Amino acid sequence: QVQLVESGGGLVQAGGSLRLSCAASGRTVSNYAMGWFRQAPGKEREFVAAISWSGGRTLYADSVKGRFTISRDNAKNTVYLQMNSLKPEDTAVYYCASYPRRTIVSGTSLYEYDYWGQGTQVTVSS
Repeated sequence: QVQLVESGGGLVQAGGSLRLSCAASGRTVSNYAMGWFRQAPGKEREFVAAISWSGGRTLYADSVKGRFTISRDNAKNTVYLQMNSLKPEDTAVYYCASYPRRTIVSGTSLYEYDYWGQGTQVTVSS
């Protein structure tokens, strides 16, 4: 059984930083691309970032480009999302997800991902 567990969320002031972690079990993360999505209240779940199995290719939503960095440590079976210069509009539940391939074909649609974590809340105050 594949399990993805996010951590690192919390309350931060605008301009601050947080680092989210996604620990995987039941699947060797190094064999798969991974992604982060977020969902704000009343809104659809949206793509944030994705990373290929080796970390050699990354993809970002325009809204977070230059502020967020996705990375991975395959030895620890963990994927990270470093979030800097946070804005109130970044407030959402953040989910990590496993992509069923090593490389990213598109990577921006939630329907491309096969396993999801439970999410971690990020709240950015103004």
